[in-house]
Amino acid sequence: MAKIEILINGRQTGTAARTLEALVKDHAAGDLRVATALNGHFVPVARRATTPIEAGDSVEIVSARQGG
Repeated sequence: MAKIEILINGRQTGTAARTLEALVKDHAAGDLRVATALNGHFVPVARRATTPIEAGDSVEIVSARQGG
């Protein structure tokens, strides 16, 4: 599948993923729990598999960290 260009955490990235779930599997470390946003809107885990990724989208993938 051809790659599309998107922003992940502010970085231009090429990806073959076409859903947010596939993108998270490609870019998150193992079973690390993450939160996601697409074009500035929070996307819950239950909707990632049905949320399409398109060229030019901006995705945020963040994990919680302990500490202060």
